[in-house]
Amino acid sequence: MNTSKQISQWRIVAASVCGTSHIKNKQLCQDAHHWQVLPNNVLAIAAADGAGSASLGKVGAMIAVETAIDHISNCPEITPNILADDNLLRALLTDTILASKKAIEEEAKVSEHLPHDLATTLIIAIATPEIVAVAQIGDGLAVAKDSTGNLLALTIPNNGEYINETTFLTSPDALDTAQIRIVRQNIVNIGVLTDGLQMLALNMIVGEPHKPFFFPLFEFVANSDDKIVAKEQLVKFLCSERITQRTDDDLTLVIAALGS
Repeated sequence: MNTSKQISQWRIVAASVCGTSHIKNKQLCQDAHHWQVLPNNVLAIAAADGAGSASLGKVGAMIAVETAIDHISNCPEITPNILADDNLLRALLTDTILASKKAIEEEAKVSEHLPHDLATTLIIAIATPEIVAVAQIGDGLAVAKDSTGNLLALTIPNNGEYINETTFLTSPDALDTAQIRIVRQNIVNIGVLTDGLQMLALNMIVGEPHKPFFFPLFEFVANSDDKIVAKEQLVKFLCSERITQRTDDDLTLVIAALGS
């Protein structure tokens, strides 16, 4: 008797919360995130951190992530053919970055601002159970765990000479500094976070993701059946004293796991 093989589906929990310094100064959270599961079990994730020095950093971050996911989801080429071709994947990631950059520039023009008033970082991830492709402008971090339990740093924070210096999507050299990486392995978990969490999630000396940070989170999302409760729990974690004692910045975390 033939039995159909059950296909694993993505489970995602994501949140952006305001940092304690922004709460104290009565500022809005400058982070934003967006994700969507597309046909053929393709997961698209975007996360952004609006520049604190930019008057409309929050707007820039929101436009960047929404445009990125819309561009990917409306791309007719998200097929097995493009997923099998590294060059086509790189082109899609590059086009997505350019679409987000153009959307920010258009908003700046309409609102009579300069593009750098909407400055933001951007991380984009496209994943299936067999591949993950990531593009990153600026700081933050994207990781994956493969089926053998290896934790992979897909990107590393792109800082300048100083710890709080980075490249933004609106920078003239944004595309030149973009990190683009494609990994073809059996992937079971994805994690994307903005720079507020990178000191906790990354061993900055060796540039490797911190397993004790990610592994419990991956297990958490894999066992989360109620999406609303899971998001509430993630927000509680991000606002916990354990986290806020070590960072006062805005925090965004998107975690995904393959489950039945």
